[in-house]
Amino acid sequence: MGKLSRRAFAQSAAIAAAAGAIPEPLAAWSQLTEAGGAPSPVRLGLASYTFRNFSRAQLIGFMKQLRLTGLNAKDAKDHLPMAPDEEAQALADYAAAGIHLHAAGTVYFPKDEDDDIRSKFEYARRAGIQVIVAGDPALATLPRVEKFVREYDIRFAIHNHGPEDKVFPSPFDVLKAVKDMDPRMGCCIDVGHCERAGTDVIQAIHAAGPRLFNMHIKDLASFTEKESQVAVGEGKMPIRGIFEALIRIKYPGWVDLEYEIHPDDPMPGVIESFAYMRGVLAGMGYAPST
Repeated sequence: MGKLSRRAFAQSAAIAAAAGAIPEPLAAWSQLTEAGGAPSPVRLGLASYTFRNFSRAQLIGFMKQLRLTGLNAKDAKDHLPMAPDEEAQALADYAAAGIHLHAAGTVYFPKDEDDDIRSKFEYARRAGIQVIVAGDPALATLPRVEKFVREYDIRFAIHNHGPEDKVFPSPFDVLKAVKDMDPRMGCCIDVGHCERAGTDVIQAIHAAGPRLFNMHIKDLASFTEKESQVAVGEGKMPIRGIFEALIRIKYPGWVDLEYEIHPDDPMPGVIESFAYMRGVLAGMGYAPST
């Protein structure tokens, strides 16, 4: 299936789903792949920030429609609150819905203080989460963070934030900072910010190797324009090449869609994005996975 036909498929599936023409948004994709194939080594998940303007109950409903079970949860709305009692209720709701939390983030570490850092690791520990996706920690804070990584056995994935980020614009900046640290200190590659920083995302994946703990996936119409995000498959991102690189390095983590546009009505673009990515995986010979 060529790129144009996959894109046409994704668009038609999204349009049909949005119009209520099929009972489940990805029914057409399921028919495409129902003949089977090898289990997909690429696990597609969701960054809850995609639905930051929606409640946890709505988020769970959207994930059911999308046939997703993997969530990177953020303390946005009531998705995964920091307060222990509120967090416990969120965890109970996700468990009842069959949703697995594999990462928390983006979590910020503004203070080089034990109490503040410990509170974030306790937050992840209570949720049974093995990866903290960290935003913009100061270089001077990393040795203190490393101490908690060892104590809690939780991986610390520093998120690159593109050319606006003066410390970690690219995954290569993250790798340089952690290269002599505990192997559980690594990165979350945001593919959009990576390309905007002038870094080839496929090269970054290979360079990160075992220090790649999480991935935020999105698409851009222009690698020089931050505001050019589009549904996955509509832009320039080399999605198949990214999947192939992840498979080559035997990446064990999740590829989480972070769809940051249309925050009040993201579902049509989210449906299109997952239909496209699943179509790419089907074209590579892989069966559905969630």
